[in-house]
Amino acid sequence: MGAKGKVLVAMSGGIDSTVVALMLHHEGYEVVGITMKTWDYATSGGGHKETGCCNIDSFNDARQAAVQHGFPHFILDIREEFGDFVIENFVEEYMAGRTPNPCVMCNTHIKWRALLKRADALGCEFIATGHYANISKADNSRYVISKGLDETKDQSYVLWGLDQELLSRTIMPLGKYRKSAIRQMAIDYGYPELAKKSESYEICFVPDNDYRGFLKRRVEGLEENVAGGWFTDKHGKKLGEHRGYPFYTVGQRKGLEIALGKPAYVTAIDPANNIVVLGDEEDLSQNDMLVTRLNWIKYDGITDGMEALTKIRYKDKGALSNLYANGNGGIRVRFYENVKSIAPGQSAVFYEGDEVIGGGIIQRGSLL
Repeated sequence: MGAKGKVLVAMSGGIDSTVVALMLHHEGYEVVGITMKTWDYATSGGGHKETGCCNIDSFNDARQAAVQHGFPHFILDIREEFGDFVIENFVEEYMAGRTPNPCVMCNTHIKWRALLKRADALGCEFIATGHYANISKADNSRYVISKGLDETKDQSYVLWGLDQELLSRTIMPLGKYRKSAIRQMAIDYGYPELAKKSESYEICFVPDNDYRGFLKRRVEGLEENVAGGWFTDKHGKKLGEHRGYPFYTVGQRKGLEIALGKPAYVTAIDPANNIVVLGDEEDLSQNDMLVTRLNWIKYDGITDGMEALTKIRYKDKGALSNLYANGNGGIRVRFYENVKSIAPGQSAVFYEGDEVIGGGIIQRGSLL
C-alpha cells in the first residue's frame, strides 16, 4: 500500500481526473483508476455519437495514463444503476412540470455510492474525483464542502447531496488550484494534448443538448398526448397554443414561438392542465420558496431564521436569505430581495461564506 493509503480515482479520460490520478500517484498514494460507463447514447434512439465521459476514446485515454504510470485501471459499467434512477428521475421531473438537475441526482444517489462499493471491494480507503471543491473536517467533527479556489470552475453546488459517510472518504485535490494551473500540470506530466482538450458542459446522456428530443424518444406518444395545450397569462387568459408543457422551463424566453408584441417569459407550468403561463420579466421575481429533500453538511440542521447565501442554479451568484423550518422535513427560504426564475426541480444550495451548509430541491416559489 502507498505511504498515504490506497485511493480509487474516478477517471473520465479528461484533464481534471487524469491530473488528480497522477498528482496522487506522485504524492505517494497507491492509486487505482476506474472509469464509469453511465450511458450508451445509441439506446436513446439518437443519431449522434457518444461524447464526453462515455466514449471509447475517453476510456482509452484514462487507461493509457494509468498504464504509463504503473497503476491499475478498470472500466465499471453502471448503465443499469444510472438509468434506473437518474434518467427515470429526469423524465419524471419534466413530465411533472419541473426542471431537474441530473448531475446532482447522479452524484447523490449513484456515482459516489458506486465508487465506494468498488473501493471497498478493492481495499481502497479513499475515493478521489476531479471536482473543483474542497472537503475539510470542522471543529464539530463534521465534514464540510467549501468552494474551490477557482470561482469560475467551482462545483460545490452540485455536491450538496453527499452525506457525511461519503464526504469522510472523499479526496478532491483540485479545489486548491485554478484551472490554468491544472492545464500546466497536464503539460508537465507529459500530456499537452489534455491541456488543449475541450470540455463538455452537456448532460452526459443528452450529448446533443436536445432534451426535448430525448423526452420524445423516451416517452411513447409524448407529442401526441401533450400537443395543443394553452399558453395563458397569469389571469388565465388564453394567448395561443403551445407544443406541450414538458418542452418548456420556468424562465425560458427563446423558442416560445408566440408573438405578443413584447418579450414573454415562462413564469409557471401547470402539467395537470397542460398550461404554460407567460408573463413579463418582472413576473419571474419572487422572494420566497419551499425547499425539500434536504441534506445538511456543515451542521446537522438549521436554527430558525439562520442567514445564508442561497444559490438557485449552478451559475447563480447567490442571494442573501433567511431559512425557516416548514414542517414535514422542508424549509422555507425568504430572500432579502427578489430573485428571478425560481424553478421547481432545481437545487437550492445554502452557503455560509465559502462553506456549504446544505441543500435541497426547490418545490415551489411565491409562498407569500
